[in-house]
Amino acid sequence: MTEQLQHLETSILAEIAAAADEAALEAVRVAAIGKKGSVSERMKTLGAMSPEERKTAGPALNGLKDRVTEALSARRDDLRNAAIDARLSRETVDVTLPVRPSPASVGRIHPISQVIDELTAIFADMGFAIAEGPDIETDHYNFTALNFPVGHPAREMHDTFFFRPGADGERKLLRTHTSPVQIRTMETQKPPIRIVIPGKTYRCDSDATHSPMFHQVEGLVVDRTANVANMKWVLTEFCKAFFEVEHVNMRFRPSFFPFTEPSLEVDIQCDRSRPGEVRFGEGSDWMEILGCGMVHPNVLRNCGLDPDEYQGFAWGMGIDRIAMLKYGMPDLRPFFEADVRWLNHYGFRPLDMPTLFGGLSG
Repeated sequence: MTEQLQHLETSILAEIAAAADEAALEAVRVAAIGKKGSVSERMKTLGAMSPEERKTAGPALNGLKDRVTEALSARRDDLRNAAIDARLSRETVDVTLPVRPSPASVGRIHPISQVIDELTAIFADMGFAIAEGPDIETDHYNFTALNFPVGHPAREMHDTFFFRPGADGERKLLRTHTSPVQIRTMETQKPPIRIVIPGKTYRCDSDATHSPMFHQVEGLVVDRTANVANMKWVLTEFCKAFFEVEHVNMRFRPSFFPFTEPSLEVDIQCDRSRPGEVRFGEGSDWMEILGCGMVHPNVLRNCGLDPDEYQGFAWGMGIDRIAMLKYGMPDLRPFFEADVRWLNHYGFRPLDMPTLFGGLSG
């Protein structure tokens, strides 16, 4: 019995020492001290032995089980330590390398997205809501409802991107301005109305200051008492907040737009004496930045509003243009070229949302 146990112990300990990983070690444990293991089977024979035999065999079997258990535990610790050492050697880190910047610090917000957020912050503070509409429009919403007469130059192919006529013979088009959203809003919302409409527009034009696709923001106010004085105040306050100056001088000149009467173009005082730099609120130069006017009575009638009861004013400006003016960008074309170098230079840090109290441009 004693020799058999010694031989069994030697065999089990050799298998434990030879186990290459924890899975192999577990197999040895089950084969030795599991419910049907070689040591466990011998423990079951103690009940059939005489008391004298049990006095000798019991301590011998219990001692064997304890030594096997200790050997298993020791080998498990060795295997785990070896695995940790292997992982540490495999996953070395060179602490002399510079820290890799996080995506949030590397990414940049496109200037157009930034300026739209700035516009939203300014006009929302004045009580305006943001309105949106489809890029593909009908002739009615893009021209007719806005008081463009038949034969107006803006309807021609050289200015407008038309689609092929549909089954009903109607030609849809890419909107040439965001003004159709004004019509859609007046058709579905009762005055008072105060909205601004940032969005993409499309015209057949392309050079350093024009693009076939560009961004506009328009505003609309319709109420019983809306007037030119209200419009001038809104535009003046916007320019002061957007260009972040305490005072601006603005010049309103007579103009013509089919959808407003009277129509005005707005110039803002600036200083262009320094090459490549424009400063607003100072100097002796003037620069046109937007067009505006009182909503034409025909436009109100086309939307089901009585011009004898309601009147309104509207304005529009190019988002790309005012972004170029504010941030000193000489050419419009890189806005759409996806050049990472340009975006790294002119882009804005992510997560820095513009606010009037925290600063628009960060």
